[in-house]
Amino acid sequence: MTVSATAASTGPVTTAGGPRGLLTADEVTRFVSEQLAAADLDGRSVCLVIPDGTRSCPLPLLLSAVHGALHGRVRRLTALVALGTHAAMDEQALASHLGYRPGALAERYPGLTVLNHRWWEPADFASVGTIPATRVGELSGGLLRQEVRVRLNRAVVEHDVALVVGPVFPHEVVGFSGGNKYFFPGVSGPEVINLSHWLGALITSAEIIGTRGITPVRALIDEAAALIPSRRLALCAVVRSGDEHAGSLHAVSFGAPEDAWAAAADISAETHVRHLDAPVARVVSLIPARYTDIWTAAKGFYKLEPVVADGGEVILYAPHVRHLAPMHPEIERIGYHCRDYFTRQWDRFSHLPWGVLAHSTHLRGSGTYDEVHGERCRVTVTLATAIPEDVVRAVNLNYLDPARVDGETLAADPDTLVVPHAGEVLYRLRRPA
Repeated sequence: MTVSATAASTGPVTTAGGPRGLLTADEVTRFVSEQLAAADLDGRSVCLVIPDGTRSCPLPLLLSAVHGALHGRVRRLTALVALGTHAAMDEQALASHLGYRPGALAERYPGLTVLNHRWWEPADFASVGTIPATRVGELSGGLLRQEVRVRLNRAVVEHDVALVVGPVFPHEVVGFSGGNKYFFPGVSGPEVINLSHWLGALITSAEIIGTRGITPVRALIDEAAALIPSRRLALCAVVRSGDEHAGSLHAVSFGAPEDAWAAAADISAETHVRHLDAPVARVVSLIPARYTDIWTAAKGFYKLEPVVADGGEVILYAPHVRHLAPMHPEIERIGYHCRDYFTRQWDRFSHLPWGVLAHSTHLRGSGTYDEVHGERCRVTVTLATAIPEDVVRAVNLNYLDPARVDGETLAADPDTLVVPHAGEVLYRLRRPA
């Protein structure tokens, strides 16, 4: 176990584990118990901000440890599922995700209330202030200059303490996920979601993904989080990626969200990034079942785009996926396009949710657009899913019948990289010595 302070530290951070080993369940439980025992939480109300089912994480292990350390000490304990703008989790999904028998939450976690972040329900939000336009300009490096209202789920501000519990991975919008990102966009109002995601799109996914330290988007999120009146803490986990390893942790860090996240991100950078010596012509991303639509399955593109050669192709193989983005039907109207397609025609698109525009650009990848030559994208994006061909082609993506995907032949092709459990591990080209 190590104790340290980060460069922009708000306090000490304690970490168990590291990039080259795995923690046992007993070690994780002991670490959580010791950290929370030392925290001044007696008699407080505590809101746990936890991931939804699109993140792989041994949540039953972590939540059991947290519950065991806090039950009987705190006045009130609530778990708020950070959906962002994902679909709500029903009782069956929550039970599987949190590790209890459907309908028997109280047996496994007595005294715990579990809530979905109802991002579609205005009454669930509380306003905690605004970030002025001049400050947004400073944080974004001049890319955006507008005031943003900061709203988030009122469950956070109506508890004395907000404790983030969740994993850290390379991320296409912010650099590395986790920490204050569980507040924004995890349980955020649309204002910060749209602004932060469009800022990431302007920088581009290929540029920001896996970037260590405080990116402009991370700076904006941290600025918004500083307005939260509740005391903020975080338990940040570095998960061994892959469905078969969903219960394994490399490390876990505890402290203020900024510090616990920074420590976990440093470890994630060593465990969740693979390097290739040369680009490949084709990538086949095998999308796990946790991603149920293209809105989330697109992570199989984000994490692989950096290693695809110019003119190459990324195939998202997800025969279980039947929809593009049920929560965001605008994507079927605008389709998928590179960043410049939108910025060069901003009057046509600025009225749409910027988070939807960001998703569009992130999945279509790098490219250019002008009125003479039209749109020219660097790589081809192909869906091998259960989405009908006409729907796929209408949104500017390529279609492949998943029944025609021959995994053995593709795996034997020296120009093809087949990636199992795609969506969490980032692939990059190795820099020349």
